[in-house]
Amino acid sequence: MRLISIKSFFVSRVLRMACCFCMLTSGNAALAQFPPPPERHAEPTKRDIAYAAPIPAASKGHLLDLYIPEGRKGPLPIVIWTSGSAFFGDNGKEGARYMAPELLNAGFAVAGVSVRSSSQTKFPGNLHDIKAAIRFLRTNAAQYGLDPNRIAMMGDSSGGWTSAMAALTGDAPEMEGPEMERGVSTAGVSSAVQAAVAFYPPTDFLSMDEWAPIACIKGNARPGPGMCHDDPGSPESHIIGCTIQTCPDKVRLADPAQYVSAKDPPLMILHGRADPLVPHQQGERLFKRLAQNCNETIFYSLPLAGHGPAWKFLEDAATKVGTSVEGMSRQGCKLAQPKLVEPSWEGIIAFLKAHLG
Repeated sequence: MRLISIKSFFVSRVLRMACCFCMLTSGNAALAQFPPPPERHAEPTKRDIAYAAPIPAASKGHLLDLYIPEGRKGPLPIVIWTSGSAFFGDNGKEGARYMAPELLNAGFAVAGVSVRSSSQTKFPGNLHDIKAAIRFLRTNAAQYGLDPNRIAMMGDSSGGWTSAMAALTGDAPEMEGPEMERGVSTAGVSSAVQAAVAFYPPTDFLSMDEWAPIACIKGNARPGPGMCHDDPGSPESHIIGCTIQTCPDKVRLADPAQYVSAKDPPLMILHGRADPLVPHQQGERLFKRLAQNCNETIFYSLPLAGHGPAWKFLEDAATKVGTSVEGMSRQGCKLAQPKLVEPSWEGIIAFLKAHLG
């Protein structure tokens, strides 16, 4: 980790613009939900590693950055981070610099991974991308001092969807993608992860307007309060490749709850009740589905939190007021009753260590 430099300052400004990009032009009230990134950050140990070939040629959705904790000897457990962008961005690796410091201090390596945008691929292409990155890191673990058997996923918003989908489809061969992944052989290499953390993930695209805390304004597809997820121009319609209510069978294939099985890794979900973009019900329903199947899962519900950013869920005292947590233990299939517990980096790290070792 290094002190912020002039170059890093400009990178942080670009990232802030990227975070706001997913809001497009929906107004100052919406944009105000995305405060500047925190000053503390990490610099990648290795940048712009290509885990697959760029398709299309101008895409950056085939790159990852790797962060290795100083003074730690491998093989190290690794946490993969990918940031959300309403599926519109191909720069998901950039947000890892702000999530990495605490993870590095705890002895984890971190990979910031970008996947292609909805203008560059359609579902399941973006899921195939993250799986290709997981397989790349597993295949090349020895080269980078990583442990191929201790990999976790993390992400927020559409990146939270990516994390949940990657975690729950590790045993779904129909979602794996081709054995030759854009020029890189992945035959026989698992894309399974051992744990996952999803911040405010969309899950059932078809019910988002029904549960939105602010009623959608018909014809408004711009991400922000009042947007209509059912609109032909919505982020969900863009990534699926059709107006979602006209192709429900295809949309359901993008619902992580459809893939819940006894083989799934532990999954932590954090969601704000005041989220104007991804309704709180989206994370809650996935938690309930996992709990019904007796899967290891934890759900943090933050009554005052809006749509991120993820670090604010863990670091901002005002955002965390009144948070409740409930969980299911696979052992004995017992659902813990909700209790007031603030989410924190300590809790995230304890969860990861419990399941990655």
